[in-house]
Amino acid sequence: MAQESTGITEAFDAFAHSLAEERYYDAHEDLESLWFPRRFEDDNEVKLWKGFINAAVSFELIKRGRREASERAWQNYLKYCELLGKFETEHYEMYVKIIKIIEKLDSRLRGNDKREA
Repeated sequence: MAQESTGITEAFDAFAHSLAEERYYDAHEDLESLWFPRRFEDDNEVKLWKGFINAAVSFELIKRGRREASERAWQNYLKYCELLGKFETEHYEMYVKIIKIIEKLDSRLRGNDKREA
């Protein structure tokens, strides 16, 4: 379990770094290798990872000028983001930091046109 925990931390460090550098496709890839082998599990933490991947996809789609597709990916992020706090994890604080990064990026990339979710 400790090795898995380290892998999660490393993947999210890479994810945050890619987001900071506006490499949204790479951010998606940083978590894809973590999420993909577990994608069929009925596990809220794994679903949260999928939400984070959707946020990165949404940002990449904005970058490519595909706002409508970006909005669909963003709605998936919002759906899965709500799972935080509904399961126990040693990574809670890390996930909160990631959410703050994502929300700040969303505000910058989309402006103040916040939607009700």
